[in-house]
Amino acid sequence: MKQLVITCALGLAATLIAGCSQAGPADSPAGAAPPKTEAKDTKAGATSTNAAAAASTETNTVNTNEVAVIKTTEGEMVVEFWPDVAPKTVENFKTLAKKGFYDGTCFHRVIKGFMIQGGDPLTKDPAKEASWGTGDPGYKIKAEFNERSHTRGVLSMARSQQPDSAGSQFFICHGNPTFLDRQYTAFGKLIKGDDVLEKIATTPTHPQDRPDKRMGVESIKIVAASSIK
Repeated sequence: MKQLVITCALGLAATLIAGCSQAGPADSPAGAAPPKTEAKDTKAGATSTNAAAAASTETNTVNTNEVAVIKTTEGEMVVEFWPDVAPKTVENFKTLAKKGFYDGTCFHRVIKGFMIQGGDPLTKDPAKEASWGTGDPGYKIKAEFNERSHTRGVLSMARSQQPDSAGSQFFICHGNPTFLDRQYTAFGKLIKGDDVLEKIATTPTHPQDRPDKRMGVESIKIVAASSIK
């Protein structure tokens, strides 16, 4: 099965081995630190109508109706959504969360200064660690690449080399991996719990960027934004 990975930091070709320490967000994102020079993509010069529309609404980023409360073993994080630029991605994440799909999973790939990745249902079973990064909800969703930049706290979808290969795996940026812009679907941002992000992102890891200590996701709840203090 394919694992979701990002472009290798040393300028190597993208890899489908999610465990590669040099890889970036794939159906399990992010490998190592961002490249020193941004790789030129054949698609980079193209500006789609959707991208232009997204840019024109850059200031309208906050969904004031609902947020996601991510309860982890290290504390809680709260994420606002960006339905104006990635409506289908937001809806998919909410639907999975409301079904309890993410409950009991963990952040299986952690790279300090880059991102923390989770959302793989296979991570509910420690015995399946060798396959972590390959799980999905049984379907894929279309990409909604947009003009929102991948900066610290941004929530985005992990994928493989194929653009429309995201399913349930997501990542939260720890650094500012802007080289992922317009190549991964950014669909929200952390508004509370940066200290929790810091704890998870800086935890010791072993090969394949696995945390030594399980960074568990106890639940992801979709709640009214007004209920968050």
